[in-house]
Amino acid sequence: MWMLTLNVIYVLVAIAIIAMVLMQRGSGAAAGSGFGAGASGTVFGARGASNFLSKSTKWLAIVFFGISLYMAWQASHSARPVVQQNLGIMAEQPGAPAVGELPKPAPSSVPSAPINAPSATPSSVPQLPAPSAPAQSAPLEVESAPAQSAPVESAPAQQPSAPPQGG
Repeated sequence: MWMLTLNVIYVLVAIAIIAMVLMQRGSGAAAGSGFGAGASGTVFGARGASNFLSKSTKWLAIVFFGISLYMAWQASHSARPVVQQNLGIMAEQPGAPAVGELPKPAPSSVPSAPINAPSATPSSVPQLPAPSAPAQSAPLEVESAPAQSAPVESAPAQQPSAPPQGG
């Protein structure tokens, strides 16, 4: 019951802080108050509103942080110890291997490849053919432009790392 009451007070203090901050004037509003324009719209007088609102906001913030710290301390000190649960058949299962540790292979009746397999020689491994460069089309000549063609440097074609996306 005590924590429920404290939570309700905590929420009310938070709402009050929001209301106090929204009721305060910005720093730009103080420029007109020197010429008499600021005193007409205040409820608490020309200078009383800023002092009252700022002091109220300060004390509400202190209460808010105090309640926050108390609730954090209470939560950490009232934590219940973990009780070992009866897991039944699940308690008999072996645990997962630790991080960085490889799991031990289970004995298998399936035959596997021999460990000392002969290594392939470089001459027996087939090589992929080199990719051919795509045919380049001749640039179109504009009738009004002079028919001069600059030498085209051909760079070796590189295979794209990812397939082209449609678009």
